[in-house]
Amino acid sequence: MSQTFPINFGVPSEESGTRLDQFLVAKLADVSRARVQQLIEQELVLVDGKAGKASLRLRGGEEIRVLGPAKVEPLRAIPEDIPLDIVYEDDDLAVINKPAGMMVHAGAGATEDVRNRGTLVNALLHRFGQLSDVGGELRPGIVHRLDKETSGLIVVAKNDEAHRQLAAQFAKREVKKTYLALVHGRVAAERGTIHKSISRDSVRRVRMTTRREGGREAITHYRVERRIDSAFGKFTLLEVKIDTGRTHQIRVHLASMGHPVVGDTTYGAPAQVKGRGGTLALERNFLHAAALELRHPQTGEKLAFARELPGELLKFLEQVGVGK
Repeated sequence: MSQTFPINFGVPSEESGTRLDQFLVAKLADVSRARVQQLIEQELVLVDGKAGKASLRLRGGEEIRVLGPAKVEPLRAIPEDIPLDIVYEDDDLAVINKPAGMMVHAGAGATEDVRNRGTLVNALLHRFGQLSDVGGELRPGIVHRLDKETSGLIVVAKNDEAHRQLAAQFAKREVKKTYLALVHGRVAAERGTIHKSISRDSVRRVRMTTRREGGREAITHYRVERRIDSAFGKFTLLEVKIDTGRTHQIRVHLASMGHPVVGDTTYGAPAQVKGRGGTLALERNFLHAAALELRHPQTGEKLAFARELPGELLKFLEQVGVGK
């Protein structure tokens, strides 16, 4: 609701018989009926100086006054007993090795039901109790994110000061993040940099794209770790570092080169890979946040962490013949 309050309406005679809530829905731009009901329930709507009821039938000639926006209770994340792989912990921060399949936090449209379950935030609240409030009550402690199907290292803040200090490091591009990604095809160059802006796809809103004008600056560096010529086709294992942290950045940048991340059907990877040895499928993206470097928000001490590829990704590499 972007209107300036209070808002006054006179009821014309032709609206005689209209319910109060229906009248307001028609008059208040971009305000849902549910929000109008909240305005009325909170006695923020006066009809001729008195609090009105939603079901009130207007006669025509009344003066309606809307005093202010409805007060909406913020949604809160719910603590949930979910095991965590805690890499490091102190009074200010924790570093977690997140598994694939776990969302970092619930979306803004979540409510306190099954949609706000099973996230990293739910697990963090159960484990630590108190986290920073800077990100809001659905995202306590969350300084940066990993995609649901991306595994690996993520830092969380336990208090507001640590959150602000860590966020400043991310903003200044001082935090160093290293990923491992297996992509389809043979990446020819030993190393390279992708510098393409990223914006939301205008047709498929769950996707990001490099093909629209404008967008936010995004820089991704890659280096070939290994090229794989297997019975299931050609693959390249890449070490990837990012200067920026845009939504789906690594996935959309690598796909823009014609080398989608294995398992990432959103950006063009096949759901299955077929070869002489049969058919393989990876039920997640082959993208892992393998290393993280930052300064401690209180002491300034350099902290560095690393975690190897999880078992399901190592198994996939074995299935395409790596390590045999």
